[in-house]
Amino acid sequence: MPWCVKKCPYCDFNSHAVPEGALSQSLEQEYLTALVEDFKTQTQWAQGRAIHSIFIGGGTPSLISAQGYAWLFDQLQAIIPFQKHCEITLEANPGTLEHQPFEDYLKAGINRLSIGVQSFDEVHLQRLGRIHSGDNAKNAIEQSKKAGFQRVNVDLMHGLPEQTLEQALLDLQLAVEQGATHISWYQLTIEPNTVFFRTQPVLPHEDTLLAIQEQGEAYLKSKGFINYEVSAWRKEQPSAHNLNYWQFGDYLAIGAGAHGKFTQGDGIYRFQKTRLPKDYLAQVPASTVNLQKIQNQDLPFEFMMNALRLNDGVAFELYTQRTGLDFKTISKQVEKLQQQKLMQPHRLACTPQGHLFLNSLLEEFL
Repeated sequence: MPWCVKKCPYCDFNSHAVPEGALSQSLEQEYLTALVEDFKTQTQWAQGRAIHSIFIGGGTPSLISAQGYAWLFDQLQAIIPFQKHCEITLEANPGTLEHQPFEDYLKAGINRLSIGVQSFDEVHLQRLGRIHSGDNAKNAIEQSKKAGFQRVNVDLMHGLPEQTLEQALLDLQLAVEQGATHISWYQLTIEPNTVFFRTQPVLPHEDTLLAIQEQGEAYLKSKGFINYEVSAWRKEQPSAHNLNYWQFGDYLAIGAGAHGKFTQGDGIYRFQKTRLPKDYLAQVPASTVNLQKIQNQDLPFEFMMNALRLNDGVAFELYTQRTGLDFKTISKQVEKLQQQKLMQPHRLACTPQGHLFLNSLLEEFL
């Protein structure tokens, strides 16, 4: 869902300011109809498999009405069936939730929320260009729980411009106290083609960043959260959708700028959809662009780049299942890294030491 009320200065996602400040009912329906037509063109890539998870990202997906999502899910299930307990996650912005109660999204079939809080601190929210307040964020988490959502992820960033250790830890504390069952906690990075890249805000010193990381992790562990992926902490089951990414699974992709991956007889392919919403809507179904086969020599790195983000890694046999390659194509590198105590002996997984040097470790598979 590619629209936002306004673009944040750190954001390099495919998001665009909503036309005339609000999403009209006619534009919403036009876009949802285009998504359905897009989906119809991808049925052959599903190869008989049911949909086991859906992640609605953006942009700000909570700009779309609950009734719109209910209609969309009905249409999609008529094309490819959903599994009985299909996980459907909606990314929601605390600043755009007031127009529709959480109960309506739950009734529409959405059973997991990912609330884009980023920070509870008013000064940091202003610097980040967010349109919500700290109280909005607390209220959104509280209301989602009252509505009946059992699974609520809170997105938080740390290492914000001029952020102190105490401020970063307070953000975590507030998320936990409000009842988050899953926390995506990641460090702000300055990406090209963003306002922050051009203005270069003052970021915390490296010593402060290290202290935030170490003390933040210790705090989350003390509160019963499990760090199952580099930036993901859970009290409930993992995000099924993200787990599929990290385990190098296949995924379809509909919507402006969406990226997908599928496996067929002659190999593994990635693809992208037309990026700009106006172009996406100008041609229905929208074009598939950048459809490319992943070359066999690139598969070891692609697979390991995802799998080693998981703290528990994956079973050895998943490598062949997902890439189609013999394990011998990586066995020497794995054995070397095991001898260096950077990888575990019985799984494709990093040791604690290996996680500290993950980027260097991955270079072994290039």
